[in-house]
Amino acid sequence: MDEIYLEMPFYGVVRMTVALQSMGYPVHERRVRRLMRLMGLEALYPKPRTSIPDKSHTIYPYLLRGMSIEYPNQVWATDITYIPMQKGFAYLMAIMDWYSRYILSWRVSTSLDVSFCLYALEEALTRYLAPEIFNMDQGSQFTSNSWVERLLKAGIRPSMDGRGRYLDNIFVERLWRTAKYENIYPMNYGSVPELKEGLKTYLNLYNNKRIHTSLANEYPADVYFGRVKI
Repeated sequence: MDEIYLEMPFYGVVRMTVALQSMGYPVHERRVRRLMRLMGLEALYPKPRTSIPDKSHTIYPYLLRGMSIEYPNQVWATDITYIPMQKGFAYLMAIMDWYSRYILSWRVSTSLDVSFCLYALEEALTRYLAPEIFNMDQGSQFTSNSWVERLLKAGIRPSMDGRGRYLDNIFVERLWRTAKYENIYPMNYGSVPELKEGLKTYLNLYNNKRIHTSLANEYPADVYFGRVKI
């Protein structure tokens, strides 16, 4: 279902049911509806709803509209995606430098508690210069007091996507699509430890050895660390 949804985000329960049946799965609409709800999949919403808003949290404006991103650490971005495995599922969170597409840190978790996001944030802030702006969605992890206070303490301006506007964070969305098709689906990981080890290898390749056409065929690490100009 996750793979179908990645290609056809406009599929609702009916078309998802038909697609699964055409692949030989003996499912009915009631079961598909239950599973889509469990996974957070919603028609016309271009990603699994891994971040649920908390109405009691402060929402910050989106700061990137019309902005020219011209150098590393000008803007960082983050998101969470759903990872299917042979048995069960997990969530992957990554922090990316917007200009270079360099993956600064990442974490895998079996729950959506904010703690694994904070671990990734702390690692990124420890290893790299803090960005001027940090863009994320309006999920409860990223509007939580602990997350926002850590950004403000580091002198970072929070920026939040509009509700349902996946294009506001398009480069992280592209990372999810690429990682799933190039690594996660082909590898079909059987456990969280296997997933973590596989992603460690793949994301290192993504940063240092995978050519990015959007970076004039350069590597994210070379762009981020200023070894090449784009």
